[in-house]
Amino acid sequence: MQAENLLSSLPKDLDNEVFEALQQSSHVKIERIVSKGHTSPASGWHQQERHEWVILLQGAACIRYANGEEYKLSLGSYLNIPAQTRHRVTFTAADTETVWLAIHYV
Repeated sequence: MQAENLLSSLPKDLDNEVFEALQQSSHVKIERIVSKGHTSPASGWHQQERHEWVILLQGAACIRYANGEEYKLSLGSYLNIPAQTRHRVTFTAADTETVWLAIHYV
């Protein structure tokens, strides 16, 4: 077994946002997300079956809920998004990688 670092080995090709499952079971999925200037499509909302807890490990981002609430995230900021909550990412830093740790749970 070897210790890993969430901020090392960042993908070089970030034409698309990168989602990497780190661990997964029937009750929880832990993933690293790497963004660079990516946002959610303007025409849609994310609305997930599971709760999602996210923490920003690097970069900057902004999440907006359908009800108008908006959260600006920076290093160390975290947010719990309840299941079925319509939300979108409206900003991620374009000049550096934004690294998220996301935990999807029942």
